[in-house]
Amino acid sequence: MENCIFCKIAAKQIPSKAIYEDDDLIAFHDINPAAPIHFLIVPKQHIATLADCTEAHAALLGKMALLAPRLAQEQGCGYQLDEQGQASGGYKTVFNVGPDGGQEVYHLHMHVIGGPKPWRGQR
Repeated sequence: MENCIFCKIAAKQIPSKAIYEDDDLIAFHDINPAAPIHFLIVPKQHIATLADCTEAHAALLGKMALLAPRLAQEQGCGYQLDEQGQASGGYKTVFNVGPDGGQEVYHLHMHVIGGPKPWRGQR
């Protein structure tokens, strides 16, 4: 998609603060963060929305879901249990779908938002 900002980021035509990249995905910091830690996991393949995904995309979606906790840990908001079983840390994952779902860029992407109570932040 020639005018898609995420396609351009994946193609290195627009710079980003990348934190991960492989053949299928790129992850980078959000330019308008809603919390202390806010990054996006984006497939390099252009898929407009989560609603456009099919069974053929199951492995890609699974890869995105499994990458989120690893990157959250690396970025400082991983979920963990201490020796007494007390939980700390954490993050939320969000797919915005369509105009009523708050989607601004029509290229599938997962937000990973963490830090102290990110759901009480701006978004």
